[in-house]
Amino acid sequence: MKDVIVITGAGVVSAIGCGKADTLAALREGRTGVGPVRYLETSLKDYPVGEIALSNTEMAALSGAPATWPRTTLMSILAIQEALKEAGLETPDQVGGDDRGSVMPGSDRASRILVSGTTVGAMDLTEKIYPDYSSDHSCGACTDLAALFVDGFDDATTLSTACSSAANAIIYGANLLRTGQCKCVVAGGSESLSNYHLNGFHSLMILDQQPCRPFDANRAGLNLGEGAAYLVLETLEGALQRGAKPLAILSGFGNACDAFHQTASSENGEGAYLAMTQALKRAGLQPADIDYVNAHGTGTPNNDASESTALRRVFGDNLPPVSSTKPYTGHTTSASGSIEAVFCLLALQHGFLPAELNWSTPDPACIVPVRPPIRSGVTPLRHILTNAFGFGGNDSSLILSAYE
Repeated sequence: MKDVIVITGAGVVSAIGCGKADTLAALREGRTGVGPVRYLETSLKDYPVGEIALSNTEMAALSGAPATWPRTTLMSILAIQEALKEAGLETPDQVGGDDRGSVMPGSDRASRILVSGTTVGAMDLTEKIYPDYSSDHSCGACTDLAALFVDGFDDATTLSTACSSAANAIIYGANLLRTGQCKCVVAGGSESLSNYHLNGFHSLMILDQQPCRPFDANRAGLNLGEGAAYLVLETLEGALQRGAKPLAILSGFGNACDAFHQTASSENGEGAYLAMTQALKRAGLQPADIDYVNAHGTGTPNNDASESTALRRVFGDNLPPVSSTKPYTGHTTSASGSIEAVFCLLALQHGFLPAELNWSTPDPACIVPVRPPIRSGVTPLRHILTNAFGFGGNDSSLILSAYE
């Protein structure tokens, strides 16, 4: 049981809702959160985004954090608070530690560690005062603020591997637990929209002025989004010892880097293929065991064709249902791996497949995604694979399995 990693809590905030209840309703109803820019001051008003429907002041009021803090941190705090509450870990001593910053007596293991993935960090604040600034707006500073505000963390660390950051944070957290370096990890990611962010993707000419259409023959690019999500990870042994109820098992994960190009995916999807096959091997599963794949599916011509090739290499002619949930939230970049992991957790718990939005025209180069929503309770799911692929070919896959 020491090597079995379970999820005991989850929290999420994105364009389709603040919290898991709102998120579940939107996924069931096929309701998108992508729309016109509301809060970000940008010249690119013609490009739809997946913006959280809360101002910084409103998020601060919900969490109790200062409204002057970075938007990335404010989103982190909301998601972390929800995850810890569900796990029954709202106070520091509930995983065996004493006070904040302490470790178990007679042990060098930390009680609780925060691992967060982000790339943009506090760029929203930097843009307001550049070039005359002296504050620390780095990615790590955003994580440290969240760990400082949410009491009970012994340590915090930040991963930044572009769009696979949050997935890699979950993998890193699982390895911390597997090697006995801590008792509990809160792992995920957070990313806010910024001009640096939006203008950068615009310069790559991969933004769509219409709602994104992953795997569609007429797809023209992605819509950027923002959000945060975190999973509470523990060993099965540790969770049962404290009387926690596991929600699911993190049964497999894999990471590979094909280093094909700074931003483009390889034609044969080598990195994606390796990440998925590593995850299957670690989980002890065969491709036929996977009931649903939450694809990276950004809506760019290159990504969707490459990922489709990798999926066909892994699954052959027996492709399970596949969909991309980015038409719901936009591409939340560094946070996407954990946000979509929470979507998969909800799908496992409630027995439904998130439908593909905006798809209409098949592309021979791409897989055909799941379109009609499948009602809750009629689709028993045991194993779900979710993909998060980053620039530079840093590709990660996670497998969530039902806890039985």
